[in-house]
Amino acid sequence: MTTLLEEFGRPLRLAIIGGGPESWIGHMHRGAAEFDGMFKVVAGVFSADPARSRDKGRQLGIAADRAYGNVAELCAAERARSDPIDAVAIMTPNDTHYSASAAALDAGFDVICDKPVTITLAEAQDLARRVQAGNRVFCITHAYAAYAMTRYARAVVQDGTVGRLRLVQVEYIQSGLATKLEDGPQNNRLKWILDPQRSGLALVMSAIGCHAQHLACFAADANVSEVSADTAALLPGREVIDYTSANMRFASGARGTFTVTQAAAGGENDIRLRVYGDKGMLDWNHREAGYIRLAMQGEPVRVVTRGDTFLSPELIALGRTPRGHPEGLREAFANLYREAAEDIIARNLGKPRSIAPYPRIEDGVHTMAFIEACVASSSNNGQWTKVLA
Repeated sequence: MTTLLEEFGRPLRLAIIGGGPESWIGHMHRGAAEFDGMFKVVAGVFSADPARSRDKGRQLGIAADRAYGNVAELCAAERARSDPIDAVAIMTPNDTHYSASAAALDAGFDVICDKPVTITLAEAQDLARRVQAGNRVFCITHAYAAYAMTRYARAVVQDGTVGRLRLVQVEYIQSGLATKLEDGPQNNRLKWILDPQRSGLALVMSAIGCHAQHLACFAADANVSEVSADTAALLPGREVIDYTSANMRFASGARGTFTVTQAAAGGENDIRLRVYGDKGMLDWNHREAGYIRLAMQGEPVRVVTRGDTFLSPELIALGRTPRGHPEGLREAFANLYREAAEDIIARNLGKPRSIAPYPRIEDGVHTMAFIEACVASSSNNGQWTKVLA
């Protein structure tokens, strides 16, 4: 059977914006993009300084004439080529995601963007309009929703196995800001992260909270309609928000709890999701990403594993090695890149568009509405606040 890639005849050409050779997230994106042979990184802007960008491109093996000084130069030059890029992948500081995405969309390129998609809800809504007007693909790299077992959680909710949804609990705990980094030496990354004008409405929400919110909504197959939230800085004297907790009401009628912080001493990227229906529950954590506990009321607990033969072909396809061999974050990122590529190729070939549940710009719009509602609720002593998108 001929695959979409074989029918298309070549990998999609990808430009990287941000993510130079020293960047761990850049290394993650580049490796994930090329993992399944769907993309080939051929161009990019790798620093805000034009000379450094060109030098970093050379270090990454990018041809000299495709290592650009800025985004405008990249878009103009690539549009004029006989072999232009098909898409851009954006992993720059938070306050530049909107401008880079808008420029790429206006130039006719598809976009894979790191989170948060923008700084404000209005910006996210504007990108959604541009995506729709240009019939573009826009993928947001919420990779925790691309593990086989979080996809299984969503499928079990959708097919009614756990019954009518009652409660969703999500938490994401880190320790990266458990000490007062503001008082020590700061590199370029820390400078923008610790600047509330650049990191977003609430730093912890831009950094990890948006992942937790998206994962909860993804598994519940429902958006949040209202929140009662507390946003704060756990460390005295800190200007940026490093903690958020919220009670949530989902559009489906389910309730939820949400806790995220980067200031928990001893925390270690601890992500956990629990979904409770009226018949049973699911329990997933990132430390054991290839497994999920399914506990039905009155029945023995089952542990479902990535690669189990009874899983659907779509879920089995998310794994690349036999079960028992651990897979992790890079593979989850690669799943998103593969799904975005298949959607781009299907559109370009005039075939039916992909229905794969990779995070789209509409998810980014809801995330920004959720963040704004949390901030507004907290400023009103936790008053229930509607999520406006």
